[in-house]
Amino acid sequence: MVRKLIVLAILIGCGFFSSEFAYSDNTPIPKVTVKEYIVKHSMELGIDPALALSIAKQESGFRHELKSPYGAVGVFQLLPATAKKMGYNPYYLSDNIKGGLKYYQMMYKQFGSVELALAAYNAGPGNVARYKGMPPFKETKVFVNQIMTEYKNQKNNPDPAIIKYKESIAKKNENILKPQKSSPTEDIVEVNETPEVNDNVKDNEPVNLKDLLSMKAQ
Repeated sequence: MVRKLIVLAILIGCGFFSSEFAYSDNTPIPKVTVKEYIVKHSMELGIDPALALSIAKQESGFRHELKSPYGAVGVFQLLPATAKKMGYNPYYLSDNIKGGLKYYQMMYKQFGSVELALAAYNAGPGNVARYKGMPPFKETKVFVNQIMTEYKNQKNNPDPAIIKYKESIAKKNENILKPQKSSPTEDIVEVNETPEVNDNVKDNEPVNLKDLLSMKAQ
């Protein structure tokens, strides 16, 4: 028991219990947290966070613990085999989100439009290629239409997670661009001390005794 506690303390001290570890089990995660992860990763990958949230909402309702009858898991409902090929562990929250976004990104690059990328995400790229466009599957059409509807809603009324993230970025940029206050410095005034010189006497000029007596008399 003591040995286990020591190992546990070492792991905590080394940072092994990060949010990735904490969010890798079947415990429900607050939707606010899930949304914040989605926004963060989508911005980093150059994907519109409004679209990323729309996909996640349709796939899982932002539930990381969700598992489909077909074996798909997590927020973006990734198949473990597909996620593994991409180098992600779908049971970790961040990996699931990044894997889902990366897969969408791959489909978009392959087919060139949001709608076809979403269709490929749902029905597979083989079916999109086979039908040379939107597959004639009711499930796929509903999937795409619902995401696009939610996407438009998100663009008109951004989720608080998007607003929060953009505000934090703007604040960081503002702090970076803000000029640093310089410490006050004392003004240095050079003072040249020179002896007073009588205007009536020129430097290095011999003084006549008669003139000197007349100056004293004045």
